Amino acid sequence: MPSQILPITNRFPHSSLDLSSSALPNRPPSPAATATMLLKASSLSSTTSNRIMGPNNSHQQRRRRIASENSLPSLATGSPRRSSFSNDVRHVASETFLITRLGLKMLTYLGVGYKWITRFLALGCYAMLLLPGFVQVGYYYFFSSQIRRSIVYGDKARNRFDLYVPKNSSGSKPVVAFVTGGAWIIGYKAWGSLLGLQLAERDIMVACIDYRNFPQGTISDMINDASQGISFVCNNIAEYGGDPNRIYLMGQSAGAHIAACTLLEQAIKEAGEGESISWSVSQIKAYFGLSGGYNLLNLIDHFHSRGLYRSIFSSIMEGEDSLRRFSPEVMVKDPNIKNAVSLLPPIVLFHGTGDYSIPSDASKSFAETLREVGAKAESILYEGKTHTDLFLQDPMRGGDDQMFQDLLAYIHSGDEEALAKDAVAPPRRRLVPEFMIKLARSVSPF
Repeated sequence: MPSQILPITNRFPHSSLDLSSSALPNRPPSPAATATMLLKASSLSSTTSNRIMGPNNSHQQRRRRIASENSLPSLATGSPRRSSFSNDVRHVASETFLITRLGLKMLTYLGVGYKWITRFLALGCYAMLLLPGFVQVGYYYFFSSQIRRSIVYGDKARNRFDLYVPKNSSGSKPVVAFVTGGAWIIGYKAWGSLLGLQLAERDIMVACIDYRNFPQGTISDMINDASQGISFVCNNIAEYGGDPNRIYLMGQSAGAHIAACTLLEQAIKEAGEGESISWSVSQIKAYFGLSGGYNLLNLIDHFHSRGLYRSIFSSIMEGEDSLRRFSPEVMVKDPNIKNAVSLLPPIVLFHGTGDYSIPSDASKSFAETLREVGAKAESILYEGKTHTDLFLQDPMRGGDDQMFQDLLAYIHSGDEEALAKDAVAPPRRRLVPEFMIKLARSVSPF
């Protein structure tokens, strides 16, 4: 059954959008350990950069491919061309290596005591139960010619994004610039592949922006990377077939926090005098936050109890004294940035009431605060949904899920042709049997 949306007061109509206890060290890793990890990360980045395409070459390749392909390969069908197979295999190897290193990095920082051993065992069970879906999505991600992988948007490590192109090449497409989650430590652009697939099937282009994680960078670096990625999308997406007048910003979990900080920081720059900017918040039609946290002062104790310990979290956020600065809900209350708040686009926050990685009150409170200071904002809550239900289990279940339908309604608002197509679109294919999804949900560590 579809999830229910809890009644929310002061909601603005769609038309207004014309548009997660063991002994953990009490201090961060030593400088030597951090330097070693940075060197390894840099080495890996240089390895994967061999396949990077600049925007012009990528655009030419896109035109050649679209001319000969009339449909997006399904998860179960579609063979890669022989000429690119060896490159695809190398890409699979390098990406798998990076994902493994991200997992080991998380272990390094969170420790290997009883609490985290049990959680990682639960994570292993969770992943095995959803493996049929992960394999199918992974095949699509590594081998689909409709994905422009690792497009360069900056000169720092991991300044890359993946672009998901709809199968229908006619006309310019609405664009979602998506910042993935990962507890600020294991964020990675491929985490958005399932969302990218789903939205591309509905004629929406998706740019999944990668960014430096801790300890490769702190929150300021993550925000700077996200801002550069958004800037590239805003200024260059037309070359790939996207509509620069229909760009939406979206983030999930930690990515929702990073994207919200980026958006607010950009608005503050624009409201200031003499600030040089490379993109404008006016280019963003709406911001969508999925299962995010926006007041770190209220969340730091919760994260500590969940295993993201205060010492590590403080290091990520550049010290506890900086928590206010990187808490959008707190910042928008500052009367000194009232002009910046007025520049913000409509903000829509999706959250499940069963989320115990980041409680749903985080989204509800942020939306209420935004409305109090004059911004357009609403929170949409889904009864009983967990941190991963909205992003993984429900999409893998197939059919129609309420959050996805709500997201489409906002993006296609005012586009009668797109809304008509959504109304008659076939149900999405199930990727994982229902009993496996229910078991995965019951053992999920998130």
